[in-house]
Amino acid sequence: MHQTIRWAEGPVVPAQKHPPSKVVLIPEGAPFQQVAAMLERERLIKSRSAFVIFAKSQSADRKVHAGEYELNAGMTPAEILAKLINGQVMLHPLTIPEGLTITQIADLVSQQGLTDQAEFLRLAKDRTFIASLGIKADTLEGYLYPNTYKFPRTVKAREVLTAMVEQLRQVVGPDLLARMQELKMTMHEVLTLASVIEKETGAGGDRPDISAVFHNRLKQHIPLQSDPTVIYGLPAFDGNLRKKDLSSPSPYNTYRVKGLPPGPISNPGIQAIRATLYPSDSRALYFVSRNDGTTQFSKTLTEHNQAVEKYQKRPFRKVSSPRL
Repeated sequence: MHQTIRWAEGPVVPAQKHPPSKVVLIPEGAPFQQVAAMLERERLIKSRSAFVIFAKSQSADRKVHAGEYELNAGMTPAEILAKLINGQVMLHPLTIPEGLTITQIADLVSQQGLTDQAEFLRLAKDRTFIASLGIKADTLEGYLYPNTYKFPRTVKAREVLTAMVEQLRQVVGPDLLARMQELKMTMHEVLTLASVIEKETGAGGDRPDISAVFHNRLKQHIPLQSDPTVIYGLPAFDGNLRKKDLSSPSPYNTYRVKGLPPGPISNPGIQAIRATLYPSDSRALYFVSRNDGTTQFSKTLTEHNQAVEKYQKRPFRKVSSPRL
């Protein structure tokens, strides 16, 4: 009997042989007998009955966490059990690029097979949940920090959203919060302007100058005239911004509405947030894409129209610049 137990306590394959890893999914609420049977079937343990007895002797048979585990036949039953009761589940990387909307993030999270798209969007617009995170906004647009995260396959939508909001809090530290007070801007206003800056350029070096244009316009009560805000407010967009779109009654139409739009139009990264808080000293009021990833800035409408003529000779204007 003791020999049998000692035999069962050893690995299926000597660890020195470096057996390949196997991914085992432990379902939520699975009885321990089922877990043991699964491990035996995958040839990760020698005896399910011995594994059950061992787990009971450790009072661990009711402490197993559900989730995906990376195990191999070179592990002893004790090592496997320790992983299961410690919840050392596999973590999957999730990279959120700067400038995505909550809808695009929901799509990405769903494509990675991490959480339900509909539930993610529902919670991102649920005012009770948003308030529980200490945020005063109608949606979490702008508050989901772009970064690479690691989540277990069984992660819940609220856990993903909470992690992204908490990461934003970590990144926007005391120095940036102090700068917001200095500029008399709220977090919501900063994220709103940062989200517009994020959508206006892919060139990091242009962000402080683009920020200066918007700050100059806000001070002079000139509409921001930002194409990305108009697009955000359209029910559908086919890639071409038409003249009629610029007269749409949307509150996000910054050709018609002065000041900032009601809220963020994307989820900005730290560069855009910093550019919002630290604009350059440029006096420019206009900018237009040069179509090579860089931007042409102008102080006067005449200069700007010349730049548009030079860089934007297309049937439909490329999404970018504030212009009258």
